[in-house]
Amino acid sequence: MKEYLTAIETTFLSNKNPEIAKSQKAYMKHKFEFYGLKSPIRKELQKPFLIKQNLPKKEELDLVIKSLWKQPEREVQYFAQELLQKYTKQYEKNDIGLFEYIITKKSWWDTVDYIASTILGSYFLKYPAQRKVYVEKWMASNNMWLQRSAILFQLKYKENVDTEILSYSINSLLGSKEFFINKAIGWSLRQYGKYNPDWVLNFVAKAPLESLSKREAIRLLK
Repeated sequence: MKEYLTAIETTFLSNKNPEIAKSQKAYMKHKFEFYGLKSPIRKELQKPFLIKQNLPKKEELDLVIKSLWKQPEREVQYFAQELLQKYTKQYEKNDIGLFEYIITKKSWWDTVDYIASTILGSYFLKYPAQRKVYVEKWMASNNMWLQRSAILFQLKYKENVDTEILSYSINSLLGSKEFFINKAIGWSLRQYGKYNPDWVLNFVAKAPLESLSKREAIRLLK
């Protein structure tokens, strides 16, 4: 495991670009350090580390992901979440603890949105009984990023969105003035509106949504 972590760090470090890193850091409001690897380059560099035969053992995954998450450079977190996605079929019920960890540490939209729509989305398909338990927990947490995740985890469910869960998560946050919450509400409704526009229009007509949420929700339905 140590060799795996050292190898990915060495690979990224040997391809760093300080000028690009400077602009990336500014774009992310100076919240994180960067190696300066643009996404296509990073994805090419990390390919060998995502080949099935090179992946860490599942029982090492929690420690590997947390170790990667502690690194200062943001590209390492991008790699970590894409590594985690490789284990979709092996997700266990208690892996939700790891997912909560990476949502609540070094939190920003660039990682949280991927975790919510890709990782949590897959997890809750495998363990649907966990949805209500954790959505209720996150709504009560006062953690904006857990709440945003609760709203967004169904983004890829298409026509199979659990509208009871979606309604509950949105209604629990009505009145919020937080941009990232209201943007997520609008995004989730807009996405579901591609498959069930009547439901979305009816929901928007009845719910006292913030103007940002409403505008985003019906943008494609006008």
